[in-house]
Amino acid sequence: MNSINLDLWDYVVFIVYAVTILSVGLWVSRGKKGHQRNAEDYFLAGKTLPWWAIGASLIAANISAEQFIGMSGSGFAIGLAIASYEWMAAITLLIVGKFFLPVFIEKKLYTIPEFLEKRYSTNLKSILAVFWIALFVFVNLTSVLYLGGLAIDTIFGNGDGSMLLWAVIALALFAAAYSLWGGLSSVAWTDVLQVTLLTIGGLVTTFIALNHLSPDGGVFEGFKILYHAVPEKFHMIVHKGSIITPDGKDAWWDLPGLSVLIGGLWVANLYYWGFNQYIIQRTLAAKSLRESQKGIAMAAFLKILIPVLVVVPGIVAYMLNANPDGIVTTQSVDPSFLTHSGAIANDRAYPWLIRQFIPVGLKGLVLAALAAAIVSSVASMVNSTSTIFTMDIYKPFFNKHASDKQTVFVGRMTAAVALIIAVIMAPLLGSLPQVFQFIQEYTGIVSPGILAIFLLGLFWKKTTNNAALWGALSSIPVALYFKTGNKGWFTGTSLESFFPNIPWMNQMAYTFLVVALIMVIISWLENHGSDDKKGITITKDLFATGPVFNISAFIILILVSVLYVVFW
Repeated sequence: MNSINLDLWDYVVFIVYAVTILSVGLWVSRGKKGHQRNAEDYFLAGKTLPWWAIGASLIAANISAEQFIGMSGSGFAIGLAIASYEWMAAITLLIVGKFFLPVFIEKKLYTIPEFLEKRYSTNLKSILAVFWIALFVFVNLTSVLYLGGLAIDTIFGNGDGSMLLWAVIALALFAAAYSLWGGLSSVAWTDVLQVTLLTIGGLVTTFIALNHLSPDGGVFEGFKILYHAVPEKFHMIVHKGSIITPDGKDAWWDLPGLSVLIGGLWVANLYYWGFNQYIIQRTLAAKSLRESQKGIAMAAFLKILIPVLVVVPGIVAYMLNANPDGIVTTQSVDPSFLTHSGAIANDRAYPWLIRQFIPVGLKGLVLAALAAAIVSSVASMVNSTSTIFTMDIYKPFFNKHASDKQTVFVGRMTAAVALIIAVIMAPLLGSLPQVFQFIQEYTGIVSPGILAIFLLGLFWKKTTNNAALWGALSSIPVALYFKTGNKGWFTGTSLESFFPNIPWMNQMAYTFLVVALIMVIISWLENHGSDDKKGITITKDLFATGPVFNISAFIILILVSVLYVVFW
């Protein structure tokens, strides 16, 4: 497979992008005369972010190689159904903005673990702070760097992994160049440029790919041809046995029917958008609650658009590699998709499209957009990892009286160490067929228990600290119990019938319900029905929202409903 052909203008566009991001990142983080940068400046951007910066930064932090490479790969393997992660997230964001944010901002939080200390105890905060750091570094950050490196290796190299490690190192260094020094301020303000670029670049790829499908050209005509050629790829609800992925797996096990609407996907989405530090941190940096809620609404609108940028290209790649029966096999697929073992690598769909169809002169723009998606997420993850370590572990346990200068220094060092570990770990993910699903599945081991702890802590005043501790400790064993049957570790033994064989999304829903039940029983036995002394008093006025948010929420709910009706 030959290397990509780049024109002088491609290099110019990419270099201009890189220089601009670095310049803006360093400029917004410059020291103010007579002002010593403090922890609020570094970790919460001085609480000065306007709504449009918050909305852009939320999407830039979220959209990364996981989507451009991983979700596009799942679009290739499964189809539009994978877009449920995006469209259901739009509704989830509205819930977060109306019901979660008012409590978080009222309590003036720096980190999500800090809420656990205010509501429960320092012990619980510390346990889950360590959980989050490990999750960010070994799953999220590692997978984003791997997928970004894979894209660069596929586009610029021979797709054999020879460039993978160097690409991972380059992406990490680029993100570190401005985020380590400037903190959240640099990350958030550069995100405004990054999300603009990734949207334009994503649309360019989608439009050119669809235009290629029509003999006479035309995006809408190309979409019609795509829809009629592979109609099975345009169903949001996957039934058992209805879609078999190129690697021979029933897609129902990843997206089990109505569970995407009423089951485990809510666990994943509420955890991710409501209690995930590298997402929620930018909302805590808002000028005000109303400003933060408007930013949430903007991000929800953008989430509806995301499948057009990342899922549709994956479906186009599937159609172009299908045999006359409309099925992708190792014989019909472009060799670019095949690994050394001969298996089909779904995650090479998006890079393949760039190589095949993006003309010289626009490749630089598309590659800059891809880099923007990767780098913005890496920067967000390392910043949030350093925030949790510094504010929830270093300061309370190692240096309670740390100065602002010391906390900022420790934050920078923590970010650097997290990046180094992720760079070392990233190449080890190369054997996975769908990295996006890997991220969701293994995050799903811890997310149900964490969600139960937060929801009961927020909305049930009787929840006790001991109940939350038992919830945290029991969540992983409960999750592994449900996971064991799915993995088939005891198949053919007398223990096989003891473990249910259910999709991982249903595993999350059942784990959440079991952990919540454990917490309710323990709280009731401990308090005998009385309110916990740290219970949060909820008032009607706390959840009041402005007209902009309310109108936006109504429009978003209508749009999502229409999309599900059309593509049911």
